[in-house]
Amino acid sequence: MVAYPKSQIPTQPVLSLASFAGASRPARLGSILDVGTAKFVTSGRVAIALALVQMGIGKGDKVLVPAYHCASMIQPVVWAGATPVFYKVHPDTSVDLEDVLGKLDGTAKMLMATNYFGFPQDLAQLRRFCDEHGLYFLEDCAHSFLGTHRDKPLGSYGDYAIASAMKFFPVYEGGCLVSSRHDIRSLRLHSAGLGFEAKSAFNALEKGFAYGRMSVLKALLSLPMKAKNLLWSHIKNAAPSKSISLGPGASDGGFAFEPGWLDKSASLFSRMLIRTVPTSRIADKRRNNYLRLHEALSGLPGCRPLFAKLPEGVVPYVYPMVADNLPEIFPRLKHAGVPIIRFAEYLWDGVDGTICPNSVELSRHCLQLPCHQELRPEELDWMIEKFRSITLSSGTNAI
Repeated sequence: MVAYPKSQIPTQPVLSLASFAGASRPARLGSILDVGTAKFVTSGRVAIALALVQMGIGKGDKVLVPAYHCASMIQPVVWAGATPVFYKVHPDTSVDLEDVLGKLDGTAKMLMATNYFGFPQDLAQLRRFCDEHGLYFLEDCAHSFLGTHRDKPLGSYGDYAIASAMKFFPVYEGGCLVSSRHDIRSLRLHSAGLGFEAKSAFNALEKGFAYGRMSVLKALLSLPMKAKNLLWSHIKNAAPSKSISLGPGASDGGFAFEPGWLDKSASLFSRMLIRTVPTSRIADKRRNNYLRLHEALSGLPGCRPLFAKLPEGVVPYVYPMVADNLPEIFPRLKHAGVPIIRFAEYLWDGVDGTICPNSVELSRHCLQLPCHQELRPEELDWMIEKFRSITLSSGTNAI
């Protein structure tokens, strides 16, 4: 894999004093935490695995999963001993229910549907479909911690729903499992230990410091941070293996599923931030940033927004665009420090154009720009200018 330089501006939310602004304002849109009892785990993929356990899915069962996916969505299914069966999605990422229907053979036990980039599927229709065909419904809200569908919080329609807190809150790790239909209160989780708890707090602070946030606090904590770095360096050098990690791989950019984190709760620091950071600010900032990007980038040659408009009730995870010449502009943007990401860049082995041509096209041509609430206006302007200049200089033709 190519090693790109660090992004000039944060790809995901980073902690700042502004993160807590507007704490007295009521939440304007729903949250997955409004659905029911929430169990806070360290990642969305762990939440998927726990949902599978709760549903009793295992060897001999088939699980219907989208052909447009990342590996972390599929690995828990394989870990459970079930067989993933990939169904088609339409060009706008909506579920192709006709294709799903053709894959029902009596052994399928569950349907997983993803609210890609924060834009909900037709969840009411999917709920009816699963009820009619005796399927469990897992609502994947990894991209949609906040938002509503038909005046109900996202996550309300599935038998179980999962979310990834790291994509919406300035935390090092975090995910959750919820259910409005099944009692999960008996699910027991425990801390991964003091080292993990400390790493979760220090990492969230350090990421904020790295992008120029909380400079006064950074100065006050300079000595404790230096002591922490020296201690960690000593521990790593003294260990037989240098591959030491006190946190889950999901938080450090990995895509692997780690069963050892199944019974671990999210850190106290992450849970505290998820409960205290005002979601009204998150929703408003993300929607405003999304619309700013949409206005500035919609007319670029060779590019088009994946979604033509931003509906009410949607709190976007990112701003997704389809670019004709993504293989050309992607490395140029990355080397310039533009924080673009590509969901489903690598599809599961065997998923190709014969399975779902739309998924392959999205995998090859869809990129995402951040629109999170911690972007400063000048950072957003810089990203827009860089994206426009690199795209316009590439000489592409309009779609």
